[in-house]
Amino acid sequence: MSAPWWQGAVIYQVYIRSFCDGNGDGQGDFAGLLSKLDYIAALGADAVWLSPIHPSPNRDWGYDVSDYNGIHPDYGTEADFDRLLAKFHARGLKVLTDEVLAHTSDEHPWFLESLKRGAKSDWYVWADPKIDGTVPNNWLSAFAGPAWSYQPARRQYYHHKFLRQQPKLNWRNPQAKAAALAVLDYWLNRGVDGFRLDVANAYLHDPALTGNPPVPLEQRTSHHWVHAPNQQYHFNDSNLPEGINVLDEVRRIVDSYPGRFVMGEFSEEPERSGTFAASDEGLHSGYSFPLLDARRLEPGFIKNHFAMLAQHPGHWPSVAFSNHDVMRTVSRFGGKHPPEGLPKLMLSLLMALRGTVLVYQGEELGLPQADVSREQIRDPVGDLYYPYTFGRDGCRTPMPWDGRATNLGFGSGTPWLPPSSAHAPLSVARQENDSNSTLAYFRKLVSARKESRAMKLGAIDFLDAPEPMLVFERRSDAEAVVCAFNLGVAPMRWRHESLSGAKTWDIGTGRTSLADGELTLGSHAVWFGRL
Repeated sequence: MSAPWWQGAVIYQVYIRSFCDGNGDGQGDFAGLLSKLDYIAALGADAVWLSPIHPSPNRDWGYDVSDYNGIHPDYGTEADFDRLLAKFHARGLKVLTDEVLAHTSDEHPWFLESLKRGAKSDWYVWADPKIDGTVPNNWLSAFAGPAWSYQPARRQYYHHKFLRQQPKLNWRNPQAKAAALAVLDYWLNRGVDGFRLDVANAYLHDPALTGNPPVPLEQRTSHHWVHAPNQQYHFNDSNLPEGINVLDEVRRIVDSYPGRFVMGEFSEEPERSGTFAASDEGLHSGYSFPLLDARRLEPGFIKNHFAMLAQHPGHWPSVAFSNHDVMRTVSRFGGKHPPEGLPKLMLSLLMALRGTVLVYQGEELGLPQADVSREQIRDPVGDLYYPYTFGRDGCRTPMPWDGRATNLGFGSGTPWLPPSSAHAPLSVARQENDSNSTLAYFRKLVSARKESRAMKLGAIDFLDAPEPMLVFERRSDAEAVVCAFNLGVAPMRWRHESLSGAKTWDIGTGRTSLADGELTLGSHAVWFGRL
């Protein structure tokens, strides 16, 4: 039987505001995105995942939605979106939208009516203060501080897992849940091919508002901007095991439209929240954060992640090293001065892993994290935690289309975030006609993955190899591929029975050689062998 299109697919994530500005107002938009359709098609991706397209006051840059059925005026009109959808479909590209259904903007009409105790009074999570006026319980927001804000109009607190301007929608209210699910029907009827669901672990909360248990002090090892809420286990404000029932409802809606796909972001407690559901329950796929959080380039974080996935054999994973919320891959693993071979190595590893591959814009160019000054910060996380962190803006700066053009070719107006001078030598124009570029290599990898059933759909089995080597085999009924990576600087040698009869597949990178049953890999080199 043939697999559904999304299994093993390569999905290219477009952060619209930073992709390409078509009208000169400094904001990426649908016109700019359409102008780069040839570029996206040439990448070989199967689908694009668009950051939220709906109207928003931009407190969290689109992840605070004020109208689920509308189009953000910064991006264009409804007619512009329909035109974009048609043109992408004509090129054989699927289009996924990013739907933020666990919470809304505090400017959404639903919340305004709830605030007035109207017909939607219980569409959000409201609670009385404690007798001394303090917050109802100990729940912590992902953006620091209590996950509650007081509203004098109701003399109550409302729950928000993120910013106070992002009130939590009450999925335990049948009408609120039905309204949220209707958003999926609306856009599926419009012709989108599926969804990425933001914080899909956070639809349900404990109706008794039970406090979250603390994480023991010795286990509080988080090292990035979400460390504040990681002082407690989020067992009751979200991540309830019964949340799988809601995911099932979502899945049934999406499955009622042939050929559509839904994946979820599961930012916490993946074992509890339905991240690893089997193919007959929950969403089609999901991703959690081990691959996005790792900071040291060593085999263990890959092996451990897939050992955990192996405990859920019916689950189809999505895999990613980067997105709009985390530091760019080469900077996360390579620091301020990434090794020369690191971008190609990380793309090779991503393309070799089992799952649906998610590639964030600019990763195909090997972009490092951009520097953003204090006065240029637009991200509320950066504003909150500066100077401990500069937030997420460094991975959201404009795409570098042409290093010699104004604003690196992003557009004629002043961009919403500053283009990075460090990206100029890595621009699309510079790499487009260079057969040795990271971009050319990325296209080669995507093409190879598509032609290999083992690489696209096969099982993954890790082989014994001395660290910092990472070696695994991808195998289908008719094909097997050995994938070997030197994650370090010093040359490595490896001898294994799987190399007997192996033939080098010319899609690797760096210095490699196979002689007399022994494989030699130079610094950050990658070798693929077909058995």
